[in-house]
Amino acid sequence: MTIDKPQIIVHLSRSLNYTPYDVRWVPSSAKFVVLGQHPRGTGALQVCELEAGAIKVLHESEKQHAFKCGTFGASSLSSRHLATGDFSGRLALWDLERLDLPVYAVKAHDQLINCLDGCGGVGVNSGPPELATGSRDGSVKIWDTRQRDKPVARIAPEKAESARDAWCVAFGNSYSDEERVIATGYDNGDVKMFDLRAMALLWETNLKNGVCSLEFDRKDIRMNKLTATTLDAQVHTFDVRTLSPNKEFASVMKKDNTENTTVWTVRHSPQNRDLFITSGGNGNLNLYRYMYPEKRSLRDQKTGTETGVAGTVELLQSAHVAEQPVSSLDWHPDRQGLAVFSAFDQTVKVGIVTRLAQY
Repeated sequence: MTIDKPQIIVHLSRSLNYTPYDVRWVPSSAKFVVLGQHPRGTGALQVCELEAGAIKVLHESEKQHAFKCGTFGASSLSSRHLATGDFSGRLALWDLERLDLPVYAVKAHDQLINCLDGCGGVGVNSGPPELATGSRDGSVKIWDTRQRDKPVARIAPEKAESARDAWCVAFGNSYSDEERVIATGYDNGDVKMFDLRAMALLWETNLKNGVCSLEFDRKDIRMNKLTATTLDAQVHTFDVRTLSPNKEFASVMKKDNTENTTVWTVRHSPQNRDLFITSGGNGNLNLYRYMYPEKRSLRDQKTGTETGVAGTVELLQSAHVAEQPVSSLDWHPDRQGLAVFSAFDQTVKVGIVTRLAQY
């Protein structure tokens, strides 16, 4: 172990009486939300706070259906409403001070909502506040939180019988009020990217195994990099700045672990978009650094077209933090290196990753 390398340290831990599926920091606070499922199938929603060297539960509520995912991505800093997707297909917005009833709820899908992402809220000051939901029914829907009765867009195969389970969604390219894309990942390894302004498919590929997590390195810039993780321990980073003439992005693949366990999440550091962390089915957290090539694209002298060039990915640190898969992780948006994560051993932990400022 070298001293100057970043270290991943478990700072605080708390046992839970339910299975956690997602965890999110409340923007501009020392609080976080844990979402999950009680043994009897009901939903668990806990608001926790870091206080005096411990994790303290401020509010908790049990709901009829288990929660699968949540985000603050479409909420303003003043409201800080939590959006949730549950096992019944319901999308809801919650005021964390009053958890008895949601601020807004809609039956978004006929089946379980697997994934949720938000854009246009905290940290992204361009474009409308929108939520994306992906479901077991194979569809991805885009919701504007200001017109709540029906989705503003729906992405689904023409034939329902060919629908694949949508496992992850991610907004990106939201650098102006008009531009925005959505990336979607499916259980058969498909990754698709849609231009929401033109309502057109921009790009698609297949990673040969279920795609568990997707994230752009930043939502509010011209799309730069997209990282995807899979069931078979692969971490793919695509340079999405240059689309080649044959409709491909340059990419680099890194094997996350030798046990071939699922890579549940990928999260880019809010303070440095070239650093990202993954959480694995083996209970590990892996910290990576993406390094750009000398030239990010090569121009064909005959045709004048450009083809992207992939960089390299370096493993900076790995740490075993749980005995079961680490199902979710969230970086603190304001405190570099501070992260909260949950695992299927029914724990939520707060971790610190040191020495990130040197990169």
